[in-house]
Amino acid sequence: MQAAAIPFAIAALCCAAFLVSFLRDRRRLRNGFYLFFALLFLGITLIALLASVSPDAAGVVALGVVLLIVPTVLALTVFLICNGITMLRREGRRLANVLSLLTGIGICLLIVFNATVTQLAWEPLDILRGSLNGIIVYVSFLFVCFLLYSIVYGRIGPEKDVDFIVVLGSGLLDGHQVPPLLASRLKRAKRVVDAEGRRGREPMVVTSGGQGPDEDLPESHAMADYLVEAGLPRERILLEDRSRTTFENLTFSAEIMKREKAEYRCTVVTNNFHVLRAALTARRAKVNGQVIGSPTAWYFWPSATLREFVAILVDHKVKNLIICGLIVLSQLSRVF
Repeated sequence: MQAAAIPFAIAALCCAAFLVSFLRDRRRLRNGFYLFFALLFLGITLIALLASVSPDAAGVVALGVVLLIVPTVLALTVFLICNGITMLRREGRRLANVLSLLTGIGICLLIVFNATVTQLAWEPLDILRGSLNGIIVYVSFLFVCFLLYSIVYGRIGPEKDVDFIVVLGSGLLDGHQVPPLLASRLKRAKRVVDAEGRRGREPMVVTSGGQGPDEDLPESHAMADYLVEAGLPRERILLEDRSRTTFENLTFSAEIMKREKAEYRCTVVTNNFHVLRAALTARRAKVNGQVIGSPTAWYFWPSATLREFVAILVDHKVKNLIICGLIVLSQLSRVF
């Protein structure tokens, strides 16, 4: 029981930090780190409690967790490669569509590289391997925290009694048609409007998206037409047609909402894979609202999630480069 006291105290502390940070502002990436460590030390606590009752049973559980790592990595690799092939077949050859395939191939190459370095036993290669593995462990840790909190944040339903519903654009098909990805966002927004209507409220909808170089009209206009066809009155729709990025989507939409109502509250609608990054961007753009997601095709989700994660890494590139540099330096210090 005493062995479980320390990890339990750490788990409780991390859980308290998560709850405080989440209640203050759920649109923070650090919430994912608090949640990860809370669950990690809770798991350690349970194993420690089991060890106090049956050391053999605790040993079997701990060994089972370790032994599951290899088949899990192999299964993940196969899944990512198969998913990447599916993306190429259904979505075409674009970099954003091959991220899962590249990740799966990268894992295969890493396994081969580690095995080769072990056989060669050459110190410079061993240092390179240590640096590479350290960076991959760090990035994998970040991804697990990101994915964990993305799932948690994405499960939270829309807030009630909002004044506006902002729908983020995602590009048009053939320059003028609303594609399935964007239609999913618009349908989710319409359901939120209908739910608010049943409570006697009539929130305005802001369709947000400018005109790309290959588009015949601004995305926001095509989105508005889609909603009108779905039964939403045209006078309930406000157009934001200047934006080119998610940050501009939210910044320009916020300007429109403030003009209509200074102390507004809103719900932002995007796809489920984009929810957490959109929420982080909404906080940076000082938008008073939370983000909800709409469904995405199962095969599209892995590559899209990886793309979102890469974008967040780039957003925090200075911190990440410093940490990666320290990892490399820790390996080079073995030479001196």
